[in-house]
Amino acid sequence: MIITFATLIFAFLFLFKGVQKNTFFIFYALLMIGAAFYCENYLGWRVRLFGKTAFMLFLLFHFPFINLFTFLAYGRDKHCAKCGEWRIPEVQLHTLELLGGTIGALAGQKIFHHKNKKKTYMATFWAATLLQLGLIYYIAKAFGFIG
Repeated sequence: MIITFATLIFAFLFLFKGVQKNTFFIFYALLMIGAAFYCENYLGWRVRLFGKTAFMLFLLFHFPFINLFTFLAYGRDKHCAKCGEWRIPEVQLHTLELLGGTIGALAGQKIFHHKNKKKTYMATFWAATLLQLGLIYYIAKAFGFIG
């Protein structure tokens, strides 16, 4: 059931332009489905589809993986900027941030000194961060984690 949960979510997300050609998101999705396969088949974790446990297991793997790939995307984009190669579109970086990669994005901005001086980019970044925080609050309230 964890595999089904992850696969359905990723199939839905591919409707958005920011993830359709995003190589980092595709690697992230493959890693998440692989982790779900491992947990289900080798650890014996069986959960009800779209239940609270499935959602919590998804988040357990989602946040570290999406932040790792967001950080890697920032590093790759900075490398491409220095070498004059084809860059990662900003919509793809913002999509990774919006999906939960805010910490990876902040780390990428600080370590690689990338995208932190461009005002329009940072305004969109902080708007995505506020939207993400609002979504986290809404989900936490819906699942009864907060009162």
